[in-house]
Amino acid sequence: MTSGQHSLALPGAEGKPAARLTGVVPLGGGVPLGARAETPHVLYVRFHPVPPEDVYQGLLTLLGELTPVVEALPPDAALADVRGALRYFGRDAAGLAEIVRVRALARYGVDCTVGVAANPLLARMAAHEAQESQGAQESGGPGGGRSGRAAGAVRTVPGDPDAVAEFLARKPPIALPGVGPATARTLSAYGLDSAARIAAAPLSTLQRILGVATARRVHAWAHGIDPAPVTPNAPARAMAAEHRFRRDELDPVRRRRALLTLADGLGVRLRTSGQVAAAISVTVRYADRSTTTRTRTLAEPTAHTPALTAAAYALHDALGLQRARVRSVALRVEGLMDVGLAAHQLTFDPADEKSRRLEAAADRARARFGISAVRPAGFLDVA
Repeated sequence: MTSGQHSLALPGAEGKPAARLTGVVPLGGGVPLGARAETPHVLYVRFHPVPPEDVYQGLLTLLGELTPVVEALPPDAALADVRGALRYFGRDAAGLAEIVRVRALARYGVDCTVGVAANPLLARMAAHEAQESQGAQESGGPGGGRSGRAAGAVRTVPGDPDAVAEFLARKPPIALPGVGPATARTLSAYGLDSAARIAAAPLSTLQRILGVATARRVHAWAHGIDPAPVTPNAPARAMAAEHRFRRDELDPVRRRRALLTLADGLGVRLRTSGQVAAAISVTVRYADRSTTTRTRTLAEPTAHTPALTAAAYALHDALGLQRARVRSVALRVEGLMDVGLAAHQLTFDPADEKSRRLEAAADRARARFGISAVRPAGFLDVA
């Protein structure tokens, strides 16, 4: 193997041998020389605003009308592999993306931003770039932002290796899905502050900086390589609720009050339906329309409002938002099951026992006098 040539082992699907790409990496970065063009066939669809649970299920069904290979990414996104639909519909992937937009608007009043590319990594990045570009146009153009609602768009990354290299070249490390803030800071500290520079760096150098496994993944991503397939799935049974602030919210106290309000409402819905949740996720939507979602598996399946609230607070606080301008927060409970199938760890804590008795009394009051009969002290009125 000559100087500048690298063999990159990529993990395969479970039970299958790893894929191996070998190519000469050009000094300016980009994809390995000799890489073949691949027809874009993956759609990353981000719906906005975050749809209610029943609408989200309908949107997944809509995607299923084009292809059976749909991977749900709740609460507001999905991946679709339309490779088998291109010939059937007589359109390219970008044309199918436009069909998705039109049908989503016509049936549900929900717009979407769609990234189109040859793999999920590039499709995600294309959608994010399209959303950022659309947001900048709305805020900077004449009359921008008057509708108060993000418009959708379709952004395609051609399958040609040179086009992929050009698309990635100036992207910062944090723009690569899967690269977190800590890894991005580490790479930037070594002067690897763009995808092109990461792609041009010898794999052995990256391994010394990041470790073997992480370096291989990041090196592949910087070349636009993503071996992960779109995996059809059914989203876990879930409930969700969202609080939209009247104006972009900077106050973390009001954000926590919104989470308390959402957790209280979801807790009531769970207990009323005789269910418990195994996991909880928080989605924060910012003024620039970007979002961050964090999920946590609960210590035990529960419908206890204090437990849901504590988990929501922990996820929110871990984001370290500080002066972030937040437009809305959404809370989602997942992995729902019948309360009779869940085990509860007994405790000798009198405070926990008292809290559960008070919760049961509050539920009885709500059942008799209405949902607003009992509310937490920090309850935030719906915006």
